[in-house]
Amino acid sequence: MSKDIAILVARLIFAGVFIMAAAFKFAGMQDTAGYIAAAGFPFPLPLAWAAAVFEVALILGFVSGAYFSETCLLAGAYVVFLAFAFHGPSRWESNQAEFGFFVDHFTFLAGLLFAAVHGPGRRLAMTAGRLWK
Repeated sequence: MSKDIAILVARLIFAGVFIMAAAFKFAGMQDTAGYIAAAGFPFPLPLAWAAAVFEVALILGFVSGAYFSETCLLAGAYVVFLAFAFHGPSRWESNQAEFGFFVDHFTFLAGLLFAAVHGPGRRLAMTAGRLWK
């Protein structure tokens, strides 16, 4: 039972991180677009909306457990993209804290990869043929 609880708590932590990220985007879409533009990306407002919607999809995957491994892998790819796009080596010289932010993304990636391999657990997870166990 303790393994099931640990896995469920981990899923909720993953979801919580993306809930906060999506909430900040929805609360300040223009600010998010400005941050995206400052990183040099074109079409910052549509990209900000796409990021927020994508994060909501990740939240649903973590909370429901549906397509959990795929959700973890997509979240991992997204986290690595964010690390390089917004905290990559070009930013380290002007702000050493950016290196720490960059590395933090890879510790998050490690957790996501571990979760992808081990699955959503046996409790409160959508599976083929049954909605909830």
